[in-house]
Amino acid sequence: MDHLGYRMKFGVLGPSTNTIVQPDFDDMRPVGVTNHYSRIVIPNDPVSNNEEFLKLVKSIQGNTLQAADVLKSCEMQYLVMGMSAATFWDGRKGAESFLTMMRERAGVDVSCGSFATEAALNAYKVKRIAFLSPYFPVANEQVRRFYEDCGFTVVRDLCLQRPGPVQIAHTTDEMCRDALRQLDGDDVDAIVQVGTNLSMVRFAAAAELYLGKPVIAINTATYWHALRAVGITDKVQGLGKLLSHY
Repeated sequence: MDHLGYRMKFGVLGPSTNTIVQPDFDDMRPVGVTNHYSRIVIPNDPVSNNEEFLKLVKSIQGNTLQAADVLKSCEMQYLVMGMSAATFWDGRKGAESFLTMMRERAGVDVSCGSFATEAALNAYKVKRIAFLSPYFPVANEQVRRFYEDCGFTVVRDLCLQRPGPVQIAHTTDEMCRDALRQLDGDDVDAIVQVGTNLSMVRFAAAAELYLGKPVIAINTATYWHALRAVGITDKVQGLGKLLSHY
């Protein structure tokens, strides 16, 4: 039994440019659970259009399996995906194929952002959603397709079109607040934020209070999904209703 991770040793994958998901996951970590991070090596190239964003996604996909191999040597017990775009690609069937590939390569079960946010939305029993991302339209199309394949109605979506991988982490609360204002409405039951390098865990928790509806940050949903999948039911306070009530 691991001295610190005596309840669970999570392996965590994230792009090398991502500075948000690792501290986010650590803030949600219960006693006896440890997170062991492996970086998917990608360049911090500027992104200004759909084509450059697609190039970035392919770079992440190409190095993900190697990063998973690194984690196997610490005998992780479960894998948590700290990257999201690739987990939505090609609709629900494509996402299922990606998840199967990761399970087979890692040798353990896996939580990823697409299916974790689906589970969170189902926990809240909502159907009409809006979502925001740091991506470009070509990626939002994939996210929309996934949610619609899962039976949700996507009322609106917004992409912040951040100018590079590291710049996603520089997104301000003011930008996120403006995005929520554009997305919210009486026709929306819940709002989802995707993109694991976009810092919205605490802001989403606060937004739930003033909007009066679920605001689901992908990092919160992914770590919540992993904890519940391995039978850890600890409630975490201050990071939104999903972790404190479900």
